[in-house]
Amino acid sequence: MSTVPINLGDSYGSGGSGEEDGLRAGTWDDKSVRHTFIRKVYTIISVQLLVTVGIIAVFTFVSPVRAFVQRNVAVYYSSYAVFLVTYLVLACCQGPRRRFPWNLILLSIFTLAMAFMTGTIASMYSTRAVLITMVITAIVAIIVTVFCFQTKVDFTSCTGLFCVLGIVVMVTGIITAIVLSFKYVAWLHMLYAAIGAIVFTLFLAYNTQLVLGNRKNAISPEEYVYGAMEIYMNIVQIFIFLLQIVGRS
Repeated sequence: MSTVPINLGDSYGSGGSGEEDGLRAGTWDDKSVRHTFIRKVYTIISVQLLVTVGIIAVFTFVSPVRAFVQRNVAVYYSSYAVFLVTYLVLACCQGPRRRFPWNLILLSIFTLAMAFMTGTIASMYSTRAVLITMVITAIVAIIVTVFCFQTKVDFTSCTGLFCVLGIVVMVTGIITAIVLSFKYVAWLHMLYAAIGAIVFTLFLAYNTQLVLGNRKNAISPEEYVYGAMEIYMNIVQIFIFLLQIVGRS
């Protein structure tokens, strides 16, 4: 996944060294600013997850809706296209990402698209598998978040490693898609799902520490939309990969 890390010793503003020191002291070194930023990020994430759980519930428990999305694959591909476009805009374009209210509008569209995409995937599995996966995902997310608050391990200093892990997931996914298009191989599918779940759990730890801002690298206090988007997407990806494992079993 893409990241926007900045060194805690650098300023995200312009100016000389004196101004940079002032900005640093007035932003991440100010506990009130940091706590406000973290609270804002996790408030957005909470809303995103509530919307996603609601859409998954509708797609899973409402039989007509479930049957409709199962028959119409276009719902998935359409939501995936919207998700991809909005993600690229928010991840790559600093202007829309920081400009209110466009950042929240784009984030809302991104969230709805990913929720629809996840709900469509969930509709293909049993209700029991979806509920179990939700519980496991919630436990994993809570454990990772608490761990990141307490641990002295600095995941943000391993940016190169996380780039490699992202490439591994992408390459494994391409190989798996090619092989499964010819013949379904259960162990390969499970291996890909397990790798994906583990890697995105590590990404969740990485992005959580970027938001906390008490490690080597952090994201700017202005990047609350980016921080929320990345953590939310990590949690949803963990859910999707775990669902493939739980649903198969």
